[in-house]
Amino acid sequence: MRNTTRKGFTLIELLIVVVIIGILAAIAIPKFANTKEKAYLASMKSDLRNMATVQEGYFSDFQVYTTGSGSNQAGTTTSLAGFVPSAGVAVAAVATGGSGWSATAAHSATTRTCSIFIGVAAVGPATVEAEPKCN
Repeated sequence: MRNTTRKGFTLIELLIVVVIIGILAAIAIPKFANTKEKAYLASMKSDLRNMATVQEGYFSDFQVYTTGSGSNQAGTTTSLAGFVPSAGVAVAAVATGGSGWSATAAHSATTRTCSIFIGVAAVGPATVEAEPKCN
């Protein structure tokens, strides 16, 4: 009789490793998708805060708030009073004379929107003045 020693993994051991990797991937992928969504929302909120700074600077110079839109989508950029949003974001501002303004932001990678308002009636989903809020 020959005494042979085989080195390597059995089929069962390999299947167990593959199953464990599959379970870890099933847990990690939804977490990653949620993280990307949070990043898009943070980008929109940041742009709305920057829009507030632009509006107040514009008001300081011209005693009126500005109305218009700015976007940075698909490689094309448009500015609103010199403000260009983050990549993938479009911002639209509506002014009501010298009394206030509101703005909404949308990202090309998500269906959710964010808004902010100052000195005017609440614009959903924002409910607190000067605080960006997303739906």
